[in-house]
Amino acid sequence: MDGAHGGEKTKSRLCSICNQRRPALKRPKTLQQICRECFYVVFEEEIHSVIVNNKLFKPGERIAIGASGGKDSTVLAYVMSELNRRHNYGLDLFLLSVDEGITGYRDDSLETVKRNEIQYGLPLKVVSYKDLYGWTMDEIVKMIGLKNNCTFCGVFRRQALDRGAALLKVDKLVTGHNADDIAETVLLNILRGDIARLSRCTSIITGEDGPIPRCKPFKYTYEKEIFIKDLERIRPRAILDIIKSGEDFRIATSTKMPEQGTCQRCGYISSQKWCKACVLLEGLNRGLPKLGIGRTRGVNRKDDQHNDAKNIQSKPCGSLDF
Repeated sequence: MDGAHGGEKTKSRLCSICNQRRPALKRPKTLQQICRECFYVVFEEEIHSVIVNNKLFKPGERIAIGASGGKDSTVLAYVMSELNRRHNYGLDLFLLSVDEGITGYRDDSLETVKRNEIQYGLPLKVVSYKDLYGWTMDEIVKMIGLKNNCTFCGVFRRQALDRGAALLKVDKLVTGHNADDIAETVLLNILRGDIARLSRCTSIITGEDGPIPRCKPFKYTYEKEIFIKDLERIRPRAILDIIKSGEDFRIATSTKMPEQGTCQRCGYISSQKWCKACVLLEGLNRGLPKLGIGRTRGVNRKDDQHNDAKNIQSKPCGSLDF
């Protein structure tokens, strides 16, 4: 009798998929206890299903993979390379990295990306803030200090990826945003009351009205440890349910949404006369770094545009035209 119970106990500790190896993790989205080997297989096939079901790519397309050297983008580079080979997607893949110019930070991660270039046989393009904007993040921090410097880095980085993608002449840009990232974005947009971003933040393809569409094949998977995991410990499906809630939101027809246009200075997508990157860069170049923080009043006024006409033409926020 004891032996029988012991056998059942031992069996219950085996992977719920292969029933051969000991489980290495419990997946919050399915509550399955699975071994490392089965997790790899399930994970890769889930990504393949997302790509196929959402028709993310077409044969012959040029695809840039946003590669920071971190774990998310490194996994993304491997999975895209492997699935492209295994399922014969017929894609031309490229690694695209941004060098913000942060001493002792980006140097190491770029070395990781360079190793990925060799491991997966994918061409690498690195674009830098210095080349695009004339400033490194180290130089920006010296001027503005540690407070608000993330605003500059975030705005410049997003645009730098698009400019790098334009240089590579790719059809789409793939990023490693996963279920946790998207659930966090839904919550932040709700807290900020940002209806415009809330209406599109759960889309698996974004930026279709911009220079390069962005795809997020990790949208429904790839769990990682961040603060939102506290919710998941209480309710395992919390992250996926938040995403589902974001997908199900319906914006009232009476809600006035910002009109999408192009920046008069650099041609990048913007709902204002100048895009945020140009506003920030103008403040830096004029020795007024706080000009682009918070409200941007004064930047788009007619008298300022007249007085700064030459400056605007000679110092666009990027070196590429859209």
